[in-house]
Amino acid sequence: MRTPLLRKLSQYTLVVIALSACHRPASTSTTYYPPSGNNWEHRIPEKVGMDAALLDQAVAFAKTQETTQMTPNFSTQEEIFGKLLGPMTSSRAATNGIVLRHGYIVAEWGDTQHPDPTYSVAKSVLSTVAGITIERGMIADIHDPVAKLIHDGGYESEQNRPITWENHLTQTSEWEGSMWGKNSDFVGKEAFGKGERKPRALQKPGSFYEYNDVRINRLALSLLRLWKKPLPDVVRDEIMNPIGASDTWRYVTYPNATADIDGKQMPSVSGGTRWGGGLWINTRDEARFGYLFLRQGRWGNKQIVSSDWVKQATSPSPHGPDYGYLWWLNTGTSSTGKKAWPDGPATSFAAIGAGSNTIWVDPEHDIVIVWRWHNGSPNELIKRVLAAIKH
Repeated sequence: MRTPLLRKLSQYTLVVIALSACHRPASTSTTYYPPSGNNWEHRIPEKVGMDAALLDQAVAFAKTQETTQMTPNFSTQEEIFGKLLGPMTSSRAATNGIVLRHGYIVAEWGDTQHPDPTYSVAKSVLSTVAGITIERGMIADIHDPVAKLIHDGGYESEQNRPITWENHLTQTSEWEGSMWGKNSDFVGKEAFGKGERKPRALQKPGSFYEYNDVRINRLALSLLRLWKKPLPDVVRDEIMNPIGASDTWRYVTYPNATADIDGKQMPSVSGGTRWGGGLWINTRDEARFGYLFLRQGRWGNKQIVSSDWVKQATSPSPHGPDYGYLWWLNTGTSSTGKKAWPDGPATSFAAIGAGSNTIWVDPEHDIVIVWRWHNGSPNELIKRVLAAIKH
């Protein structure tokens, strides 16, 4: 028989255990991950701590911000970016988007299942491929010169020899040369449209930031040479299939972008749709990709890319704007010190492409926002969505 003291100690122990359980972080088994297909669970805003009326107002605002930069049939593409190298779709969806809270769909508008070019969002996907490449041991150290592994003539010059994998991922490579008919100096209106630049002296690799698609296309070719299989297949097998993406997305290459890999001709992808091609994907699949990063690289019981990589990829580099490894950040480290999204947390980050195509990830509030084909400032939608959070 237990004494009164023992009974009190037992009761106290039960209380401590109960309180500990209340404050214990939720296990991955209780985290919602949408199944493959279209059975993504919707939740009414109140069930995930949000105000329905305020969220409706945010969506109503988003619907008014149809882009004027990109015409529905992409007729201004070459005027903006220069001569095309790859194909374009004949039409795109109107502005559309989706909001996730705790992984559930709480708002959705427009055609979110139409696969469209997503421009430089593809860079964040390539960054993820690079992370998986490093974790597989195919690259020993991100700070290693690319020339240590790649011997195709692209890194033999004095300028290019010191370039590291990290330099490519932070857009500080200063790689010199041409890829698939476009020169890295961005000089010439016919080739680069409104994006043409004045000639300048190249800087030491790793010391100067420049947003440059030619250099990202060079990174993609270097990754292809390591994987020895087309990167669209790598993206499918290592990212899209594991997160349950649809079968409608495509990573479209330029017809002339091929490389000899062990005697086989393989296509090499681009880091965007600036000159056609690129990643064509629907909004729901983009939301899955954003949710993968919200969950620190995990999907269900599988760690697709390590949480360490997610942290590293979304940390600021010492040069240029708020930029990580081909991800845009909100850390306020640009020359002005202003945050990209003033109403969003400093911990938020985004994959962004022209159009505008935006996948915004907010770990602090457990939110993902995908907003496509809009003229509006992403911050204007972000602040409205965050205003709808009650707890």
